[in-house]
Amino acid sequence: GKIIYEGAIDSIASPNPADIPSSTNYVKVALDESMSGKPVSNANTRPYGCSVKYK
Repeated sequence: GKIIYEGAIDSIASPNPADIPSSTNYVKVALDESMSGKPVSNANTRPYGCSVKYK
């Protein structure tokens, strides 16, 4: 596999569902561009939130 995107899910660091319609979904954009044969325009953004904890 190939990593095509790394970073935040979307452009608004908010847990409020009302913010979703006004945000840019970076993952969707990266997948759409990649599946269309285009280079990913924004392949890396700053992540937000907490890290994933493994046991």
